[in-house]
Amino acid sequence: MTRETITLNQEEQRRVMVLTAIREGRVRARQAAQLLGVSLRHCRRLLAAYRRAGPAALAHGNRGRPPHNRLPEPLRRRVVRLARTTYIGFNHQHVTEVLAEEHGLVLSRRTVRRLLLAAGLPSPHPRRPRRHRRRRERMPQAGLLVQVDASHHSWLEGRGPTLALHGVIDDATNRVPAAVFRDAEDAHGYFLVLRDLVRAQGRPVALYGDRHGIFHKTPHATPTIEQQLRGLQQLPTQFGRALRELGIRWIPATSPQAKGRIERLWGTFQDRLVSALRRAHARTRAEANAVLAAFLPRYNARFAHAPADPHSAYRPVPPGVALDDICCFKYERSVANDNTVRLQEHLIQLLPGPQRRSYAKARVMVHEHLDGALSVVYQGTRLAMHLLTPPPPPGTPVVLRARGHRSPTTPPPAQPSPSTRPHTFVVSPRKTTRADHPWNRYAREAMRRKQLREAGVTFSRFT
Repeated sequence: MTRETITLNQEEQRRVMVLTAIREGRVRARQAAQLLGVSLRHCRRLLAAYRRAGPAALAHGNRGRPPHNRLPEPLRRRVVRLARTTYIGFNHQHVTEVLAEEHGLVLSRRTVRRLLLAAGLPSPHPRRPRRHRRRRERMPQAGLLVQVDASHHSWLEGRGPTLALHGVIDDATNRVPAAVFRDAEDAHGYFLVLRDLVRAQGRPVALYGDRHGIFHKTPHATPTIEQQLRGLQQLPTQFGRALRELGIRWIPATSPQAKGRIERLWGTFQDRLVSALRRAHARTRAEANAVLAAFLPRYNARFAHAPADPHSAYRPVPPGVALDDICCFKYERSVANDNTVRLQEHLIQLLPGPQRRSYAKARVMVHEHLDGALSVVYQGTRLAMHLLTPPPPPGTPVVLRARGHRSPTTPPPAQPSPSTRPHTFVVSPRKTTRADHPWNRYAREAMRRKQLREAGVTFSRFT
């Protein structure tokens, strides 16, 4: 008897956990099919294979092999070219018919539709039949499904700014593990809620929410140049990338009624939480979050209940994985010749490390953490760095100052006379010079060198 080592990815490991729950009778097959994102028939097929061969049956046998029925690339380009020129405006079924009648290209409608959608050519007249909807039962186990959403409401009743409440609710227990107030519905708020959820409970199997652009991108959107260079593969959003790294499946809702659990939660909060905020005389977002932190334990004690299965499906974070490096914004950048990286108005100086003394031309990842801190990662290793003061745009007086920036409400400091102003480079706004003019380049280069010298970077005579 020979033994073979089989490595399962995160999707296959999640399938093993759900199928094990089916065998033990904790989850029904219909609920498991929704968690896995497959049909009920395919879920039963996976369960039969899992019972017959164990976890090895979940590893696809064609992994790494090209499909034998793949259309030749010239034929694929020809179909797309005809749909964009001769048959522009035709729906997918019509294009399939005229290709067979006039060009002898007998293809299935599904194949033509897949080729045209990949090329950014959706059907001009899509027809979607009405769906039959039914009430969905609660998940039997905590952590199998967690609903997420944000509520726009006058939480402070005119005493302060308009806020958006981000929160999550466990589908099985009706428990609210995390919630936070933000000025508007944004990815930062969802990152805060996700981080607090994983820290308090663990990683859920699936996250259920609406089709907001924060969670996923429109599948029929025109691909960008970067996506075209990557083979028209749709890049995930920042929040979608974090869910993928944590091994959490994202399930988009097709209607507000589908996520009625959290919609009814907002109705309760807009009654009881608003009263608590009014009683505490909360006027700012910080005060509202303080009231919310005291309100959540009382709500969970009153409305949470025990699940049908006492075993929790929440999974701990794998050892060695930093949650703050996942629940953050990541941007890929190229290092300049002077070992600096720019992220919007921030200029980051990379310092020599034990691996390399220079990272010029290297591709690094800049992490913008939820607390505003920045870090640079190269091949999984965090690099030593120093944050420099960003240069102002061309055409404005550039005054070197310490790290930090002045608040927009703070009046500008009194300017000394030009004869006594130290280290000040002024580009006259009256001259209509180009941004790449030698005068402007000299001012920016002199200011950059001054900042690098203050950071302790030495220059050679050829720098």
